[in-house]
Amino acid sequence: MKVRIKRLDGSVELPKYQTGESAGFDIAASADITIQSGEIKLISTGLIVEAPHGYYLLVTARSSTPRKTGLSMPHGVGIVDRDYSGPEDEIKLQFRNFSDKAVEIKKGDRIAQGLFVPVNQAEWEEVDEIRSDSRGGFGSTGN
Repeated sequence: MKVRIKRLDGSVELPKYQTGESAGFDIAASADITIQSGEIKLISTGLIVEAPHGYYLLVTARSSTPRKTGLSMPHGVGIVDRDYSGPEDEIKLQFRNFSDKAVEIKKGDRIAQGLFVPVNQAEWEEVDEIRSDSRGGFGSTGN
């Protein structure tokens, strides 16, 4: 699959799969930034990505990011729609510092990973009734 990508700064590394069988590719910070304890900041990537037709870009923290840095993504994931790829649509990653000290991110630090996920847009069919019985509860187990 070919993906259109624009670097806003030629020194920013392109996203990279770390192994031949990696599902996700690493995304790095494009500038040094400090995030104070309890603070939420946007981290620039210096990238504009146009997802292929029929896909969106799913962005999530690397599994080691919270453990190594004390940073987490407040929403857990980011969704980058295909049409978020105009000249000013830089991908910025929202992170919260949940540690008790300031965290410094350096340009080139790999902090997130991306995956291209197929999109299936629903066509809504409104009905008067869905089912005759209810499972009840809250969550997937009904507890």
